[in-house]
Amino acid sequence: MLFTKYSNTVRWIMIILSFIIVSLILWNTYVFFQNFKEEERIKMKNWSFASEELSKTVNLDVDIGELPIEILQSNKTTPMIIVDKTGSYDTRNIDERIAKDSLKIQNLIAKFKNEYKPIKIIYDDTLLQTIYYGNSPLLNKLKYYPLALLLIIFLFAGVIFFFYKSNKNAVQNKLWNGMAKETAHQIGTPLSSLIGWTELLKTENVNPEYIVEIEKDIDRLQVITERFSKIGSLPTLETVDIVAETKRTYDYLKRRASNLIAFEIIVPDNEIFVKLNTQLYSWTIENLVKNGIDAMKGRGKITIEVTQLENNVKIRVTDTGKGIPKSKFNTIFEPGFTTKKRGWGLGLSLTKRIVEDFHDGKIKVLESVINKGTSFQISLKQASK
Repeated sequence: MLFTKYSNTVRWIMIILSFIIVSLILWNTYVFFQNFKEEERIKMKNWSFASEELSKTVNLDVDIGELPIEILQSNKTTPMIIVDKTGSYDTRNIDERIAKDSLKIQNLIAKFKNEYKPIKIIYDDTLLQTIYYGNSPLLNKLKYYPLALLLIIFLFAGVIFFFYKSNKNAVQNKLWNGMAKETAHQIGTPLSSLIGWTELLKTENVNPEYIVEIEKDIDRLQVITERFSKIGSLPTLETVDIVAETKRTYDYLKRRASNLIAFEIIVPDNEIFVKLNTQLYSWTIENLVKNGIDAMKGRGKITIEVTQLENNVKIRVTDTGKGIPKSKFNTIFEPGFTTKKRGWGLGLSLTKRIVEDFHDGKIKVLESVINKGTSFQISLKQASK
C-alpha cells in the first residue's frame, strides 16, 4: 500500500539514481581512457629516447648497453611511422599491405598527427627522425567501450519499459474483462425479471402500446448486456457486409436522435466484406456518433462515410462540434479521459479496444479543427466472402 502511494516518487528516484550511476561510469571510463592515452605517450617517449640513444651508436662510437634495444623491441602494439631527415620512412606494428602503399602512409600520418603530437629525435641540433604514432588496438577498442555501455543500458531500459507496459496492459485487460462480465451479470438479473413481468402484464387489461414500449426497452437492455458479455471475452468474428451493417446502425441512431441533428451517410453501392462482430461494431459507431453529438451540444451534423482503398476499408464519422486540440489526439482514447462534467470517460477507450484488440484494425482522429468539427477514422482489412 505504501509503495503504491509513493510509486511515482520511487520511480523518479530510481531514474535519477540510474542516470547518476551511468554518468559516473562514463566519466570513469573517460578518465581511464585519457590516462591510458598518457601512458601510451610516455611509452612512446621512452621509445624515442631509446631510439635517440641507439642513433648515437651510428654517429659516434659509443657503447650504450642493451637497455635501449630492449625498449625498442618491447613495443609491439603501438602503430608508428618513422620518417628520417631524407624523407624515407619505416613502419612498426602496421599491416604490410598499408606499409607498402605510400598514399595510405600519408593518410595514416595525417591521422596520427590528430591523435598525438609527433616526437622529433634531434641530435647535435640535427633532426634525425620524426615519429608519428597512433592508438594501439587495445586503446581503439577501449574508445568504443562507452558507446557499447550506453547501448547495453538503452537495451536494458527498453526491456524494462516493454515489460512494464505489457504488465500494465495485462492488468488493464483483466480489469476490462472483469468489469464487462460483472456489468453483463448485474444487468441480466433484473432484465430476466422484467421479461417475466412483461409476460404477466400481457394477461392483464393493460394498454398494448405500453407493453410494446416496454419490450423495446427490454430489447435495448438485452443488446447492452450482450455487448458487455462479448467485450468481457474474445468475441466471435463473422464475414459480413460492412456497408449493410453501417446502414443498419445509421438508421437506428437517426431514428433515436434529436431533430436538431442532421444525419448523412455516404457508402458505395457494392458490398464490402470484412471480419466483424456486428454487436461490437454497432457499439463502436454508436460511441463515435454520441461523442460527436456531445461535442456539438445537441445541434449540428453527423456524417458517416464508408470508402475502400485496395484491401483496406475506411469508416469515417464526422461531426461539426467544438473540435479537439492536436495535443489531445491520442489522450482522448485513454481510459478516464473526458471533457464532460459527468461520465467515466470510457466511450472512446472502449471503441479503441473494440477496433484494435478485437478486430485488428486502427482508429485515430483523422482531422480536427477547433469550433468546426472532428473526423474519426476506423481502418479495417477487407475479407473475402
